[in-house]
Formats: sequence, structure tokens, C-alpha cells
Amino acid sequence: MESTASKEKPISKVMPIGEVVQKYPQTIEVFLRHGLMCFGCAIARFENVEQGAQAHGIDVDALMKDLNAAVVETN
Repeated sequence: MESTASKEKPISKVMPIGEVVQKYPQTIEVFLRHGLMCFGCAIARFENVEQGAQAHGIDVDALMKDLNAAVVETN
């Protein structure tokens, strides 16, 4: 039986965008591909992934899937 920790995704919707990019630089390409270019602005330190996606009309679930896939693929 798998532990709960192994089922958890490395990135959650409530993580600040700046933290995601700092911890996982490979996600920059994913943010760009989805049209979320604000990872480099000052607000990215405070705005979480879900807030940023919603503010830009981006599908949060699709973004989360691709962000976590990028992290898993490179680890």
C-alpha cells in the first residue's frame, strides 16, 4: 500500500508562484506555455498559483497537472 506522502503532488494551488519557480525552475516553461508570464513580477511572491491562473483566465487544473508533471519528470 502506498503512503500518503507518495501520492501528494510537489506543487499545490496555494503555493506562491515565486516559491514554485524558485524551488522548481523547470516550471517556468510551463507557466509560459499556459500564458502566465507574471512569475517574474513582484506580486508573484505573494500570489499563489490558483490566484494567478484565475486572474489571467487560465485553467487551474490543467496548469497544475502540467506543473506537477514537469517536476516529476525531472526528478
